[in-house]
Amino acid sequence: MDLTVAAGLSLYAVALVGLAWRSRTREQLEYLAAGRRLTLLPFVATLVSTWYGGVLGVGEYSFRFGISNWLAFGVPYYLAAGLFAFGFASRTRRSAALSIPEQLRTAYGPLAARVGAGLVLLLAVPAAYALMLGDLIRIYLAIPLGWAIAWGLLFTMACAATGGFRTVVSSNALEFTLMFLAFLVLLPVALVRIGGFGPLWQALPESHRLWDGGLGAQAILVWYFIALQTLVEPTFYQRCYAADTPATARRGVLVSVLFWVLFDFLTTFSGMAAHVLLPAGTDPVLAYPALGRLVLPPLANALFAVGLFATVMSTLHSYLFLAAATIGHDLAPELARKVDERRWIMAGLVVAGAAAAALALALRSVVAIWHDVGSIVTAALLLPVATSHAPQRWRFGPRGAVSALLLAALTALVWIALRRPEGSYLLGLEPIFPALAVSGLCWAISRTRFT
Repeated sequence: MDLTVAAGLSLYAVALVGLAWRSRTREQLEYLAAGRRLTLLPFVATLVSTWYGGVLGVGEYSFRFGISNWLAFGVPYYLAAGLFAFGFASRTRRSAALSIPEQLRTAYGPLAARVGAGLVLLLAVPAAYALMLGDLIRIYLAIPLGWAIAWGLLFTMACAATGGFRTVVSSNALEFTLMFLAFLVLLPVALVRIGGFGPLWQALPESHRLWDGGLGAQAILVWYFIALQTLVEPTFYQRCYAADTPATARRGVLVSVLFWVLFDFLTTFSGMAAHVLLPAGTDPVLAYPALGRLVLPPLANALFAVGLFATVMSTLHSYLFLAAATIGHDLAPELARKVDERRWIMAGLVVAGAAAAALALALRSVVAIWHDVGSIVTAALLLPVATSHAPQRWRFGPRGAVSALLLAALTALVWIALRRPEGSYLLGLEPIFPALAVSGLCWAISRTRFT
């Protein structure tokens, strides 16, 4: 165990506990949506930090495939976030809804809302981030992975339970600062060790300098479709519902894109520097921690480690609360007439935490979790949620919306289940493509019958 890192993490944990205690509230709207009073700065801080929790996955991909990381995990999401900003952000804030299932209920009825809540819950269960946090705890504190995941989740659940979304926002503001500090420390030191950007570029394998990382066009193109998850991303909607005005929601998303561009620059080149500096056989998932240990002095490495934890925990915290709120606010009221939402949210934290731990230990790959869950949920939710904002003539009929939600999810799931051992898919198509085609067909049939 690195005692300097342990001391830094202890200070970080104390700060999170203090913020959670300070954010506690009895008001339901405050607990679920921070009173719908988020101004621009906290909106940007919470959205930027929440949407970038997959830092070890980014490290894994950039270490293995180089600059294509930016084209797979950067550009598609900037474009999708821009579409969300101009197409949905202001409309979402003007809505009276507080969640995607509520939006579906208004547009298509209660059955669509129930199915949508199940899909949102699947997307919100933070298995990838529980795995990343567990890996970090295992590396820096020498705790076995299973226990590391459990302790990380328990701590995060306790913080989330105390102040709800108010705690998420206040914690994310701190984590936003720490995540940028971490890589602003790491990358310059690594570049000095290599000799600058030019020597770094020349030292990389040829595949790392190709736009597709040597993987082929479809392997990159699929992320442009998976990135459309942004248009149905519940954490985006949650923050837009909580914004103080529609203008704040729209501007906040656009300003966040600029911060993501900067952070992608830092993380992509740090991953490529890790490939050049670290010995052969290094686990790509752990490229960033290994690089920090190699090039940084103890205090700087402790700051970097805390920044890594903050980057992951910001997203784990947000998704845990989102999953719990989906159970307490959207699913529980379907089970009984009188529901204490606060108690159900507490129970939802336990359910979401247990599910995250189980999936993390079962799949053991951050990128695989993103790919499979993103393919299923994005294909199912994209058209029904997108058209729910449109005039009536462009929407699904109620039955068509339910059919699209179920059949698209089932198509993607079956396509994934039929994946060959070497990783290829039926007909050479990624699961999201046939699933989106099924959803589009349901829309076309629904419009024909509805009109």
